[in-house]
Amino acid sequence: ERYKSNIKEIASLTRKNFGEDVNLILIAPPPVCHDARLKFQKDKYKDKATGKLERTLELSGQYAKAMTEVATELELPCLDVWTMMQDSSSTTQPWQEYLSDGLHLSAAGNKFVGEALIDLINDLLPELAVTPCTYTGNINSSSRSSISMRRIAPWHDEIDYLQPEKSFGA
Repeated sequence: ERYKSNIKEIASLTRKNFGEDVNLILIAPPPVCHDARLKFQKDKYKDKATGKLERTLELSGQYAKAMTEVATELELPCLDVWTMMQDSSSTTQPWQEYLSDGLHLSAAGNKFVGEALIDLINDLLPELAVTPCTYTGNINSSSRSSISMRRIAPWHDEIDYLQPEKSFGA
């Protein structure tokens, strides 16, 4: 319940600070691969590794379920990464390969989530869809466009890491 409350608070603060009409998308966490997580622990901590999981597939599933429930309650779109990665019809490789250490996304995992997020935006929020650059085909260049995406926050390189609150008008 605390997790759900925190997600609702983040959504509320986002709307309070950026406007009630801001579009939000909730993203559920990915699954946890037990074998890869234990291997990472052993590789990192060697003989000091506990051999006990600090995260589990079951627990990550509970967090994913909570996220989808909050999204439903707040009437927000949700990218259910936990379910999508384990659904063999939506993946091109075993879901475990989408995780670098059994917990965090690998390069392939980031690509998977990014592509799924673009698909969700195109389907549910087409006014925010980004048209790729006509020259490069990339969406990460200055010549890409979006019909109605407004800038509501500073670019990452404009944030003063010593006083980040000043970068957001606080």
